[in-house]
Amino acid sequence: MNNNTWAIILGGSDGIGLACAKRLAKGGFNLLIVHRDRRARGEELSAINSELISNGIATHWINADAALPATIDRALYELNEVDKNAKVSCLLHSIARGNVKPLANATDTLTRQDLHVTADQMAFCLLDWVKALHQGGHFTPEAAVIALTSEGSQRAIPQYAAVGMAKAALEALCRSIALEYAPFGIRCNSVQPGVCLTNSFYRIPGHEEIEAITRKRNPAGRLTTPEDVAGVVHFLTTSEARWINGANIPVDGGERIA
Repeated sequence: MNNNTWAIILGGSDGIGLACAKRLAKGGFNLLIVHRDRRARGEELSAINSELISNGIATHWINADAALPATIDRALYELNEVDKNAKVSCLLHSIARGNVKPLANATDTLTRQDLHVTADQMAFCLLDWVKALHQGGHFTPEAAVIALTSEGSQRAIPQYAAVGMAKAALEALCRSIALEYAPFGIRCNSVQPGVCLTNSFYRIPGHEEIEAITRKRNPAGRLTTPEDVAGVVHFLTTSEARWINGANIPVDGGERIA
């Protein structure tokens, strides 16, 4: 791989996004990771960065809100400062920031503003990143845009309405990006992991029950791991996957069919 080849990961400091960062680093990608973390994680993130660069790649971290246009401008400016010949071969959307609230029978129910905030983070900002990278000439030929979705885009889950709506919008947006950016050599796919025990999962109300049901429901008798997903994400960046475009790829061991 060209040593000026970069992957941008939106939400790459934890969970599936972090697993993808580690797998892409092993594949030779330099990494620009946009994340939102408290200073208390500084030592932990430093250790993670040391692990990443041990693969002989470069990294650059930006602790900011990926949904803000100013963050996109900052990221592209700093990427050029770090590597003037940088080209982006992979853009991964792995933002897990949204509202999980009930629709009824509670003092704090889901609001229209909650829907807007969740969709902006978990869906709409992807378009801004794609447009900025494309218009700025930052993408490599046959670049891969990948977004992580969930079964909640198709299935009602208690208190998951905002995230489910955002994920459905994200999948629709991915299909349109796949259609309209294909003439420029850009592919776009969404990846639908099964239930993973990540920090984001533990923020879902009733996660204990979801975990128990999923262990029984999955034909393989286990939950999906972040590494399961990371392997597929890496595959989508390879030349072998160049004819996969506009797909929503389940990575769940058959969980959705049971």
